[in-house]
Amino acid sequence: MKKAIFEGLVFDTNAQALDATYVGDEPCYVIDDDGFLRHISAELVDRQIWEELTKDIEGNEDILSHKAAEMMGQEDPFSIAVIRSQFERTDEQFAQLQEHGFPQDARMFMGMVGFQAIVDYRGQLLELKQPSAIDDEE
Repeated sequence: MKKAIFEGLVFDTNAQALDATYVGDEPCYVIDDDGFLRHISAELVDRQIWEELTKDIEGNEDILSHKAAEMMGQEDPFSIAVIRSQFERTDEQFAQLQEHGFPQDARMFMGMVGFQAIVDYRGQLLELKQPSAIDDEE
């Protein structure tokens, strides 16, 4: 059964965290639209978030693979190839997350550092707040 990947990290325009529930077998985020509870497909919302998070990977797999291997101290060609293959499989990774869910510890950490996805009452991603290591002013 599929899961809502970013449960606890998705908010409405009033800064209210959205609960996730099921309509049949489909996970949905519940948006309170002036008392009317809208059930929006979690896959619709989660895919938008996932695409925003992974958009800078496509076309940069080589440099990202080399840098990731360098950071791990595993700069051999085999390690670089394995890392590159992971960067090329974002659709498969999304499907796995839908099946298994995002680890609770990872979701808690993301929430603590300020990660938030803001959606409208139709489930359209309006803003993705991501923590950054560098302040915008620096």
